[in-house]
Amino acid sequence: MSKFSRFMRTNKITEPNVKYAPTHTLLDENGKPLEWEFKQISSKENEELRDSCTIEVPIKGKPNLYRPKVKTAEYLAKMIVASTVYPDLYDKELQDSYGVMTPEELLYAMVDNAGEYQEFAAWMQKFQGFAKGLDDKVDEAKN
Repeated sequence: MSKFSRFMRTNKITEPNVKYAPTHTLLDENGKPLEWEFKQISSKENEELRDSCTIEVPIKGKPNLYRPKVKTAEYLAKMIVASTVYPDLYDKELQDSYGVMTPEELLYAMVDNAGEYQEFAAWMQKFQGFAKGLDDKVDEAKN
């Protein structure tokens, strides 16, 4: 038996998908909010999403020096899209019904109430294992 047997992939727990209703404006035949299905994303997927939403901004007073800045709203939208199992936000028919062309635009069109979207984004961060929201972390870093 390997000294690392407990760390082998066969012992790793896979998180189940979960259902959540992000908006009260899409209802089933009984008038209940439609539940969407979400999966966990991997650490690697998360890094790729964050990197794709990171820009270099100049540091004031220091020519030719830049610092990374994550475009938080874009990152959260991409995280939600990557996590969504159902409905398929890449579906052309669904996108066409809302007059949009990307899964992120579809997300914003389907959950178009600002308060609901913020609650959804906070829920998603907790679901993905972030105990504190990204905005909280940014505020902490500033202090």
